[in-house]
Amino acid sequence: MTRRAFLATTGLVVGGAALTRRTPAQALPTKQLADGDKVPALVIGSGYGGAVAALRLAQAGIDVAVVEMGMSWSQPGSDGKIFCGMLKPDGRSFWLRNRTDQPINHFSGGDYNKDISRYTGVLDSEQFSGIKIYQGRGVGGGSLVNGGMAVTPKRENFASILPSVDAGEMYSTYYPRANAALGVNNIDQSWFDSADCYKYARVGRKQAERSGFAWTFVPNVYDFEYMKKEQANTVTRSALNSEVIYGNNYGKNSLDKTYLAQAVATGKVGITAMHKVTAVSPAEGGYKVEMNQIDTSGNTVATKAVTAQRVFFAAGSVGTSKLLVAMKAQGKLKDLADSVGTNWGNNGNVMVARANHVWDDTGSLQSCIPCLGIDNWADASAPVFAEVSPIPAGLETFISLYLAITKNPNRGKFTFNSGTGGVDLNWQTAWNQTSIDSAKKVFDKINSKEGTIYRTDLFGLYKTWGDDFAYHPLGGCVLNQSTDNYGRLNGYKGLYVIDGSLIPGSTTVNPFVTITALAERNIENIVANDLK
Repeated sequence: MTRRAFLATTGLVVGGAALTRRTPAQALPTKQLADGDKVPALVIGSGYGGAVAALRLAQAGIDVAVVEMGMSWSQPGSDGKIFCGMLKPDGRSFWLRNRTDQPINHFSGGDYNKDISRYTGVLDSEQFSGIKIYQGRGVGGGSLVNGGMAVTPKRENFASILPSVDAGEMYSTYYPRANAALGVNNIDQSWFDSADCYKYARVGRKQAERSGFAWTFVPNVYDFEYMKKEQANTVTRSALNSEVIYGNNYGKNSLDKTYLAQAVATGKVGITAMHKVTAVSPAEGGYKVEMNQIDTSGNTVATKAVTAQRVFFAAGSVGTSKLLVAMKAQGKLKDLADSVGTNWGNNGNVMVARANHVWDDTGSLQSCIPCLGIDNWADASAPVFAEVSPIPAGLETFISLYLAITKNPNRGKFTFNSGTGGVDLNWQTAWNQTSIDSAKKVFDKINSKEGTIYRTDLFGLYKTWGDDFAYHPLGGCVLNQSTDNYGRLNGYKGLYVIDGSLIPGSTTVNPFVTITALAERNIENIVANDLK
C-alpha cells in the first residue's frame, strides 16, 4: 500500500459514534409524499430520535410520514457494494463535495484528501465558524457513519446531562429499552485478548494501565459474532475491511436494520427520501411543511407542501436547530422560545495521536469498530473518556489514536443570517482549549511513562490536536427550556423535538444511546397524553 493510500484510510476511521449489517442492505419500502398530501404525523429526519418516534407512533396506530434529506442506502454501486471503501473513496463517501474532507487529512506535510464526484454521499462535513460538524446523510441518519460505541453514561453523571429527567426511570426502563432495540452487544473478552484485529486496543489498554488510568470495554451495535467470523475469513469482511465512517456493508445494526425496519413492517410508516424540509408553519388542520425534492447532484427537482396534524423535529442537533431558528426569525414560528438555538456543545470532542515505539506495534489488521475506552471522568482535574480508535490502513503504523470526550462548559448559539438566509453557529476553536487541557493531562502522563511523543502531522501542518471538528453535536433546543420536559415545543401544540438537540451539549460518553433512550421516554408520554 502506498503512503497516499494509507492516509486516504486514516482520515476516515477516527472514532465517531457507530453501526452493523449482518447481510447486505435491502431496500426499505418508500412512499413519496405528493404535493398537497395530508398526514396525521410527519417526522423530519430518520436518525435515532426520528426512528424511535416513527416506530412508537406506528405501534400506537398512527400513520407516519418520515422525511429524510439523504438517500435510502440500499442499491449497490458498480463495485457490487452499497457503501464505498475508505481506501478508494468515491462520490458515495461525502455529501455533495468534490473532494473528501477527512478528519485525519495530512501526513508528513502532505494533504491526503482525494477528489471525488459530486454526489449525495453518506457523510456530511458542515463547516461553521471555528468548527466543522460530521453528520450522517441517509435513511438511518448518524447510525450509518458512526463507530457504533453504545455507551450508557454512569448513573452518577446523569444529573449533569439531563437535570430535569428522572434518572431512576431512565436506568430502569428507557436505557434498557433502547439498548435492546438497537441490538447492542458486548465483545467476547477472551476473544479480544487474542484477536489480531484488536492488538491496537490491547496496546492502548496496556499503556493506560501502566500510567494508572482506568479503562473499560464498551458495548457496540456491530455484531461481534459476525466480526469473529470476519477474523476467521468465513464471511465477507466489513469492520476488518476498513469500513466504518462511509458506512458498513456487513455486520452493523444501523437503524435501517432495527427501529426503522420494525416501523416500516407495521404498514403504518412511509419513508420519503431525498427531500429537504425548508419551512414549517401553522395551517388549517395542523402545520404546513414545505420541502424540496433533490436529485443526486443536489439540484431541486420539485417543491412540495404537505399538511401534518403533528410534526416531530428529528433532523439532529444541527438540522433541527437551524430549521427552528430560521422559522422563528422569519416569523413562521415566531412564538418559539428565545432559548431556541442556544446551549449547543460538541460533547467535548478532541482527537489526538501518539507515536509508539517499534516494540509496541498496533497491528496491520485493525477492526474499525472501537471496543475499549480510557475512563478518567472521575478525575475533576482532567475529566476524560477517550475511546481507543483504530487506524485500519492495512499496514503497521505504530500509532495510537484517541477520540476524547471531555467536560467542556462552553456553549454555542445558532443565529439567523438575514443577509445569506442561512443559519450561523458562533463556536470558537479557542473554546476547545478546556478540552485540550484535560486530554493533555492524560496523554502527557502516558507519553512520559512510555517515552513517546505526540504525532503532529495528522490533523494539519504541525498540529497536535484535532480540535476543529465534532462527531457528537448536541443541544440547540434544550429540554425543559425550549420545550416542555417531554419535547413539546413551547407555544405550538402538535410540534415536538425528539433528537439530540434536546441535550445541552454533553453526555460524558458517546451520545446515541442517551438520545435513543430519551426519545423512548418522551414519545411514551406523548402517545399516552396527546394521542389517546
